[in-house]
Amino acid sequence: MKLLFKQRFFSWFDRYDIYDEAGNTVFVVKGELAWGHLLRIYDVFGNELGCVKEKILTWLPKFEMYIGDRYVGCIKKELSLFKPRFNIDYNGWHVQGDWLEWDYSIVNSGGYGVATVSKEIWNWTDTYVIDVRDQRDTLCALMLVLAIDAEKCSRRN
Repeated sequence: MKLLFKQRFFSWFDRYDIYDEAGNTVFVVKGELAWGHLLRIYDVFGNELGCVKEKILTWLPKFEMYIGDRYVGCIKKELSLFKPRFNIDYNGWHVQGDWLEWDYSIVNSGGYGVATVSKEIWNWTDTYVIDVRDQRDTLCALMLVLAIDAEKCSRRN
């Protein structure tokens, strides 16, 4: 499943629309006022599916992932020199990005690709293409991309 992840222009809080290949809205992400990033993910009918919460007062950035109210894992930034790396406590997944931090690969513990993420350039807002191999992994792959984007946003501010 291929998704287009697009941040809304002129938003006080993080707001994203997630589209499928046909341009239909699949998910809506709304940021809330909180200590650190708090991003709630909704389906097109307004039902909350999950959220990503930034943990504050940690040495390196850390984000917890929830499906409904159930904690499913976390993503932590790892110390690295040239390529961004993240430690994921979810299904044995691992994320590695290129040195420009535009392209990422998500792989499982067996080295099999779960998803690829590519940043589209020449857009007014952050825009990513997420290509998820298995549709069942879509929500969690989206949560990882949200956490990575939030970490990059925090670093810029």
